[in-house]
Parts: sequence; C-alpha cells; structure tokens
Amino acid sequence: MNIYALVGMSGTGKSYRSSALAYEKGIEHIIDDGLLIKGSKVLAGISAKKETTKVAAVKRALFMDPDQRRSVREAILREKPESILILGTSKNMVNRIIAHLELPPVTEWIHIEDIATEKEIRTAQRQRKEEGKHVIPVPTFEIRKDFSGYFIDPLKIFRSMGKGSPSVAMEKTVVRPTYSYMGKFVISDSAIESLAVYNAEGVEGIQRVMQCNIVSKAGGVDVYMDVAAYYGVKLDKALMEVQKRIAEDMDRITGIHVLHVNVTVRKIVFS
Repeated sequence: MNIYALVGMSGTGKSYRSSALAYEKGIEHIIDDGLLIKGSKVLAGISAKKETTKVAAVKRALFMDPDQRRSVREAILREKPESILILGTSKNMVNRIIAHLELPPVTEWIHIEDIATEKEIRTAQRQRKEEGKHVIPVPTFEIRKDFSGYFIDPLKIFRSMGKGSPSVAMEKTVVRPTYSYMGKFVISDSAIESLAVYNAEGVEGIQRVMQCNIVSKAGGVDVYMDVAAYYGVKLDKALMEVQKRIAEDMDRITGIHVLHVNVTVRKIVFS
C-alpha cells in the first residue's frame, strides 16, 4: 500500500484540492478530518467538523477515539486500497494518523505550496478566517443527514486534467462548523414550528393548521402536523405539496435536515 500525504497549515485549501490531486495520481481513497473517503462516498469515520470545539476536532481528526479508529481500520482492511492520500496540517499529524490506523510509512510527501499558488492559499485562508468556511471533499447528499442544523452549501468544480483530456466535475461540500463561529446560534422549536405552519397554510386547499409538533432525532427532525382542508380538494396532491414545501424551506433557511413530514387531515371545511 502506498501512502501519500498532503501537508499544509489549517485553512490553506487542502480539502478543496485533495480530490483533484487524488485523481491525478490515481488514488481512490482519502483520509481527511476523521473520515475515510472513496470517490464520492464516505466509507467510515466521523467528521471532525461536527465537533463543537477545536480541541475536540483535532482529536477526532487524529483518530484518538477507539471506536472511530476501529471502524476506519476495519474499512481499510476490507477495501484493501492500493494507495491512500492522507491530509494533515503537519508531518507530525500525518505520522500520528498513520500510527493510530496502523498504516505503512509515507511514500510521498506533498506540500500545499506544490499544488496551489500563494494567491490561492491566501484566498483560502481569508475565507476560513472571515467566513468560517471548511470544505469536505464529498457531495452534499452524502453527509447532509450527519450535518443537520449546520449551514452547508454544495460546491461543484469543473477541472481540466490536461490538454486533450475532458473536464471532470468534482462535487464537494462547504460547511461552517460550530467552532468556526464567534459565538453560538440557536433556533427555537417555536420558530421551526412557525416555519412549517407558514409553508403548510400557503398551499392551496389547506384551510389552516390545527396542530404542529417537531420531534428531534439523530440526523434531523420529524414534523407531525394536523390540518383542516377544504371540501373538494384533491387531498393527495395538496398534502404532497405541504410535505415538499416544509422539507425544502426548512432545509434552505435553517440547515436542519427533515427526515419525515407526517400530515393528517383532521377536518374538512365547506367553503
């Protein structure tokens, strides 16, 4: 197994450039911030970007948690990769990850300065410092449930791999972890319920929302709603529109992942 290491200070754009680097070198697997990634899929691990403090994030990225370390190690043994690209802020960090996961020594060291210009690195550092932006090198759909309640944005990059080669679309995710904010933000249950009610009552055929409850679960929330509908309305279409509006608007405005929207018609109103 060949081990490649991409090293650079925090916020210099390693995760942003890791997919292209892995593609160029024919590397299928990436280890980044506590995750084992293959192509566009997370195979094992827990993202350090879910932690609430920088200290906890560093521990997660180093695989200091025995359960996380075991799951990633088992995935590596199962996959039997020919090569792995490991991202780290220093050679010491990469070597500690290697030791925890029982991997071979590094075959090739690559510094962020080798693949990015000074201007690109400064831009990445500014975005990290001023906007708290972190990149995870997998598509948004792959991690949305794990990052319910975080502000995340999809990022699609079209990159040319050389003269005569076709452009390759690489999807990544921009996330703003809790520890990147100057303080905390809180969304009350009543605000979430009000948003759900607003969307439901905007659907044609729904007279009013009689009751709405939000139940928090691992990976998101369930919405339970009782409504009164007008007589003669095609209920299946109206209720599907209610579900769609609530799920899309709540995700867009709050970043909270909606697992289920359960709508029950409790009353028929004759207009």
